[in-house]
Amino acid sequence: MKVKSPLHSLGKCVGRQRGAIGWVPIFAVLLVFWLARAESASLLNATQQEKLARLIQKDSDAANRFNKLKRLADASLSDTPHPVKSIATAGKLASDAAKVESRAALEDMKKLEAFGFAFTVTSNATYAAAAKRTILSWAQTYEPSGSPIDETKLEPLFTAYGLVERTFAPAEKKTVETWLRLIAEQEWAKMRPRSVTASNNWHSHRLKIIGLIGFVLADRALIDRAVSGFKQQIENNLRPDGSSLDFHERDALHYHCYDLEPLLTLAITAHQHGVELYDYQSPSGASLRKSVQFLVPYCNGTATHAEWVNSHVAFDRQRAAAGEAKFKAGTLFDPEDGLRALQLAAYFDEGLNPLVGRLARHEASAVFPVWQSVLNEAMRP
Repeated sequence: MKVKSPLHSLGKCVGRQRGAIGWVPIFAVLLVFWLARAESASLLNATQQEKLARLIQKDSDAANRFNKLKRLADASLSDTPHPVKSIATAGKLASDAAKVESRAALEDMKKLEAFGFAFTVTSNATYAAAAKRTILSWAQTYEPSGSPIDETKLEPLFTAYGLVERTFAPAEKKTVETWLRLIAEQEWAKMRPRSVTASNNWHSHRLKIIGLIGFVLADRALIDRAVSGFKQQIENNLRPDGSSLDFHERDALHYHCYDLEPLLTLAITAHQHGVELYDYQSPSGASLRKSVQFLVPYCNGTATHAEWVNSHVAFDRQRAAAGEAKFKAGTLFDPEDGLRALQLAAYFDEGLNPLVGRLARHEASAVFPVWQSVLNEAMRP
C-alpha cells in the first residue's frame, strides 16, 4: 500500500477543479498544499496535539510523564547546543574517546525531545526557539555519514523538527530540510547491498531514518523507499516464529530488541499517515507483531535467555573483554531491555501496557506508565 503525498492529492484536486470550473487560482493551490504539508510534517496532527494537551490536563499519570520532560526543557532553555561534525558510536568500545564525545553531544537529543513536546503542549514559543536554535546548530555542523547506527540517534531531532517546523523562517527551513534530505540520501547511498548490514539491525535503523525524514518532509520518494524496504526487511530479517536474524547471529535478545525498535517507530509513523505495517506479513509468514510476541515471554518472566553465548560477531567478545559486563557471554537478558520495544508496540496492542508498567517500575495498573503511553493514546483515533 502506497501513501498518497500531499502533492499527489493536490494534483488530483486541481485536476477535478479544472474540469469543473477552470484552473484554481495559484494562491489557493499553494494554500491547500501548505496546509497539507504542515499537517503531514508533525508526528501529531492538530487534533492529536489538542488531545495530548487534554490528557495531560485531566490525567495525573499523563501529567507526571509530561512534567518530567517539561522540567528538562525548562532547565535547558539557555544551554548552548553541542553539535559535532561526526557521530562515532558504531563499532566502538564504551571507553573510546570519540564515542564518549559523541555521547556527550547527543545529550542535545534529549533536550530536543523535551523542547518539542513542551512547545506542542503549552504553545510557549520559548521552547520552539530553543528547539530551533539547536536544530539549526546541528544542521550547520553535522556532516551526514550514512552510518545508520550513528544517525539513528538523531531521531529526536527529526521528531522535534516536525513539531516546531511552523516556527522556522523560509531560509531556516531550507537549511534544515536540505540537510535532512542529505542524511536520507547518504543512508541509502552508503548501503552495501550484498553485505549483512543490508538486512540486519543496521538496515532496520536505516529504513527508520529514511522513513521519518520522508514523512517529515512529505517526500513521497523517500516514503515509498522506506515502506517497500520495510516489507523486504520483514522477509529478510524476521522469521515466521518471531525470531530475528540478529537474535540468531548474536545469540542475544538485546539485538532482537534493537531490530524491533526502529521498525516499530517506522510502523507507528506510517500508521499515522494511513499505511499499515505492523501486521504486514511477508511471503514466509514473518511479521512485526509475531516478533514482538516472541519477545514477550522473556520480558514477563516466563522465559530466560543467556546472552552472547554463541554470538558470531567478534565485537561482542571484544566488549566483554574490555569489561563491558552487559556483553559477557552467559549474562541473562534483562527484561527491562525490552521496555522500549514493548512501549512502542503498545501503540498497536494496548494489552501490553501492564507489562510496560512493570518494566518501567510503575504500577502495572497505571494507564500511562511511560511518556510513550501518553503519546500512544493521543495518536489513536
